[in-house]
Amino acid sequence: MSMGAGWYLRRLSRMGPREVGGRAGDAVRRRRWRSAPPDCPTVTGARFTAVLPAGTIAAIPPDAAKRLVAEADRLMAGRAEYFGVVRDDLADPDWWYDPKTGRRAPEGYAFDVPYRDEDAVGDIKQIWEPSRHQYLTVLAAAYAVTGDERYAERVAAHLRSWWAANAPLRGVHWTSGIELGIRLLSWVWIRRLLDGWPGAAALFEGDPVAVRQIWHHQRWLAAFPSRGSSANNHVIAEAAGQFAAACAFGWFPESERWRTDALRSLERQLRANTFGSGLNRELATEYHGLVLELGLAALAEADAAGVPVPATVRLVLLRMTDALAAVVDGRLRPPRQGDADDGHGLVVDGAGTDRWASLLATGDPVFGRLAWWPEVTGTDVRTPLLAALVEPAGPSVTRPASRPAHFADAGLTILRGPGEIWCRCDGGPHGFLSIAAHAHADALSVEVRHDGVDVLADPGTYCYHGQPEWRRYFRSTLGHNTLQLDGGDQSVSGGPFLWTRHARSRVLAVDTSGGEVSRWCAEHDGYRPTVHRRRVELISVTRELRVVDEVRGPRRAVRLAFHLGPAVTADLTGNRARLIWTRDGEDRSAVLDLPGQLSWRAHRGESDPPLGWYSAGFGRREPATTLVGTGSSGGAEKFTTVLGFRG
Repeated sequence: MSMGAGWYLRRLSRMGPREVGGRAGDAVRRRRWRSAPPDCPTVTGARFTAVLPAGTIAAIPPDAAKRLVAEADRLMAGRAEYFGVVRDDLADPDWWYDPKTGRRAPEGYAFDVPYRDEDAVGDIKQIWEPSRHQYLTVLAAAYAVTGDERYAERVAAHLRSWWAANAPLRGVHWTSGIELGIRLLSWVWIRRLLDGWPGAAALFEGDPVAVRQIWHHQRWLAAFPSRGSSANNHVIAEAAGQFAAACAFGWFPESERWRTDALRSLERQLRANTFGSGLNRELATEYHGLVLELGLAALAEADAAGVPVPATVRLVLLRMTDALAAVVDGRLRPPRQGDADDGHGLVVDGAGTDRWASLLATGDPVFGRLAWWPEVTGTDVRTPLLAALVEPAGPSVTRPASRPAHFADAGLTILRGPGEIWCRCDGGPHGFLSIAAHAHADALSVEVRHDGVDVLADPGTYCYHGQPEWRRYFRSTLGHNTLQLDGGDQSVSGGPFLWTRHARSRVLAVDTSGGEVSRWCAEHDGYRPTVHRRRVELISVTRELRVVDEVRGPRRAVRLAFHLGPAVTADLTGNRARLIWTRDGEDRSAVLDLPGQLSWRAHRGESDPPLGWYSAGFGRREPATTLVGTGSSGGAEKFTTVLGFRG
């Protein structure tokens, strides 16, 4: 997806003077580096001391270790899957090749590579993802667990291959700071996990090529931080990677300054990216997970190196962990809200390890679990590794005495009912910062689960670049469980990561006190002068969810959408849909009574235009049923929907 002049003008309009000045300075620096790249200083006597404490590997649960080794063996055979594309070429990877499109990124000076243009480069995420080297952290962890040198030798071969193919400032892997930051974090953990291998020192501190790569990565991050309207999860990944490397690879004259600057940035950006309640300001749940992982990894490096961190760093991470514990459903699944691209901060586990359970498991030794936290029964590798490095003494602060249900600053409310009925109501801001890059046009949407099964589902994300019609659909108003007027979105898009006008929502009433009826009511102005107001009631005694949509304003065309999860089948007759699904071998059912003023149709797997899809992960989509009611409204029309659970 190449960007035209109009996009650049719209993007510029969302920047403040300071950001414009900073980006102008970046442009000058890039031109200067083209002809005179910075030189790496000579390093002698470098040593790696940030090792794991004795006994750490022995603390890894056997079943987690077994999953890890199984994953490592798949990787040794060259097999992996990235964003729905299965690869069998990773025994000897081509670092610039995209197997999805068959294209290979062009060579040349990094800042000349048009990485957003799929026709010229290929799917950039397919190219970038293996070069985060998180599959190498898995292999390194397998070596640490088993002592099998095959894993270490493969890691060494791939690192040397990557360093040879990706000289500093050459090619597509030097164009985005988040990639450099996460890659540095991976290298720190690879070195740590390979510490018992005889070749570890020669691979890193004893190899001038490796030392040069590590220095150039940090120099790049110091020169080109994400700025202003782009200071979201990217800047946290940059700061965390820079800080981790400056702690663990503190071999350079600049290391102390880089460490100080990165920690200052990390502290500031963690606060800026997080609501006081602990939820991530991007209101995109997977980025909450990414930021929390990055923050915990950075904290581990600080404590391992004896570097004091501001109390606010631990406090933000504590609040993020408590918030995550509060919003997950009975199966430890958090909301599916906003963008999600399967990004991780640190990967040392095999397939089948639950990301969210792992984060909550880590929160226990690091911060101390609260009595209302949900129980975590699964195991993972990462928790004992991080817990061995992080000092467990957390800040002395007041934490929630009971499970929070309403997060006023984020506009997110969870209604819970019997039979593990879970309902997320969205009355929050439209994303973060002026571009709201990872927001969806989903104001007042609901997401409903029964015992962890998506019944009324948030369809997900599916893609970022290269398929604009699918990008538009998955973040559109019609692509969510809310009401659309006149065929348009509540907020106005200016590009795949840019919103030029943001709908403003406000929550009017909330009652989650635990009585027989839980209530939520909110409205937004995205269709001004018309106002869309929605009221949701969860009635425990009848196990019913009642949704009342009120449209106040002149007559408008209405479409009301309800997206069913992929496990749910629907039999639609008139304005009643009978829903059936299976959980743990048992049939479950519900009845969805839809507003009679609208004409209802079921859509499934349609492509022109897209409608009726569910994306379980980035790059993957599958047909799912979407019920759409069409009609009109005028004055103060009300549309009532009732979802009744039967079994």
